[in-house]
Amino acid sequence: MARAYNFSAGPAILPESVLREAAEEMLDYKGTGMSVMEMSHRSKVFEEIIENAEKTLRELMGIPNNYKVLFLQGGASQQFAMIPMNLMKNRVADYVNTGQWTKRAIAEARMYGEVNIIASSEDRTFSYIPEVKDLKISDDADYVYICHNNTVYGTKYNQIPEIGDKILVADMSSDILSEPVGVEKYGLIFAGVQKNVGPAGVVVVIIREDLITEDVLSGTPTMLRYKIHADNQSLYNTPPAYGIYICGKVFKWIKDIGGLEAMKKINQEKAGIVYDFLDKSRMFKGTVVKKDRSLMNVTFVTDSQELDAKFVKEAKAEGFENLKGHRTVGGMRASIYNAMPLEGVKALVSFMQKFEEENRK
Repeated sequence: MARAYNFSAGPAILPESVLREAAEEMLDYKGTGMSVMEMSHRSKVFEEIIENAEKTLRELMGIPNNYKVLFLQGGASQQFAMIPMNLMKNRVADYVNTGQWTKRAIAEARMYGEVNIIASSEDRTFSYIPEVKDLKISDDADYVYICHNNTVYGTKYNQIPEIGDKILVADMSSDILSEPVGVEKYGLIFAGVQKNVGPAGVVVVIIREDLITEDVLSGTPTMLRYKIHADNQSLYNTPPAYGIYICGKVFKWIKDIGGLEAMKKINQEKAGIVYDFLDKSRMFKGTVVKKDRSLMNVTFVTDSQELDAKFVKEAKAEGFENLKGHRTVGGMRASIYNAMPLEGVKALVSFMQKFEEENRK
């Protein structure tokens, strides 16, 4: 059976070699006679799986020793609440609003304290990243929050905010492991893995140790305290074991490719092919200012909704899946995550050229 070119924003494409390896181990993981789905999370076998996953991730990202890596549940959406519950000591936080996911995070944080919107790109439908050089950071803000790559609108930070000694929190759900990151610049990084790392059900949290305390907001449930999970090496309760297992294989796949520097070059090449075509096209146009374009999520439109719909329909018939834009913005979106092969991007652009020739007035 031929594999479709899956441009979904999440759950998204995974490396074929990882899926094949997991398929081979489905019924019998390394002679245990069990699938990873079936084994105890307290077993020595699974302990090795989660420890190796963390070790490889630390190597890939250069995570300093004074940071904890947590494999949690609840996705990024649960982090929208967990972050203020654990970090909002003064009940004040600053947020940069760049779209759908920061808006949700802001709404959640407002349940726990005062949220200041210190910059926003809503005035132009989130088609750019606001200037972050001279932000007016609130004196009493507990942290500053950004969404590093916006999956819906296709924008990406190429420069992080200058915030002095404040804690920087970043949602990296859709671009984690796509390029090198200076982890030490952040107090907390989190990522729902279903966009660029693994199957839905796991969220990775990378948090500086001094931020892991028992001093949390009153009423914070046990399961939503970072210290509980840090003290128990992500095994306080039954973790999303199979998802962590797949993440570990994806981490190794990236390492084998050459790490994050190599991954960045590949992603720049893939994105460049699509953006170069969009910049020359007389039918399709990108929706993001050039300097803020995402390497992971390429958003584009034609001059009519009818033509957009026709393109999505005909693309699907040719084996290009999930190119319809997010329901809140319409248009098209090609999510070209790490696992999207170069030939898939070239095939998409070839189809777009053909579609333009056949439908140009």
